[in-house]
Amino acid sequence: MHDSEALALSAVLLAAAGELTRRIDDGVTARGFEARPSYGFAFTRLARGGATVTELGVHLGVTKQAASQLVEELVRQGYVERRPHPGDARARLIVLTEHGRDCTRAAEEAAAEAVRAWGEVLGEERLSALYAHLARIAPEGPIRPVW
Repeated sequence: MHDSEALALSAVLLAAAGELTRRIDDGVTARGFEARPSYGFAFTRLARGGATVTELGVHLGVTKQAASQLVEELVRQGYVERRPHPGDARARLIVLTEHGRDCTRAAEEAAAEAVRAWGEVLGEERLSALYAHLARIAPEGPIRPVW
């Protein structure tokens, strides 16, 4: 692949990711939630039984201070709550509230709608192949926002 083709492929993949993020964000908003796309990146970690602020910061690739600010915002909006950590009396566990889980479900529904639209354009077989190919080259680990 020539450099210009590689650049074009990069641009198309970034545009698709950006459009997917926008459609999920729009879908979440249309379902009555006030949430920024960055919330979803935090929710993916918190949905697995919660996390400390430090663990959330590592997941997001941000400082503990930045993670603390995000948690404060999420608490104010009712998406998460702090609970005593079952294994560390000094730590607090950040967990999704029912409102946070509802927002996560709204994001899942919006993502499914966006991907269904891709299936209408590509066909189910090609969409499945796209998924398989991208899964082979996607990095392991958390999906992080581009801050």
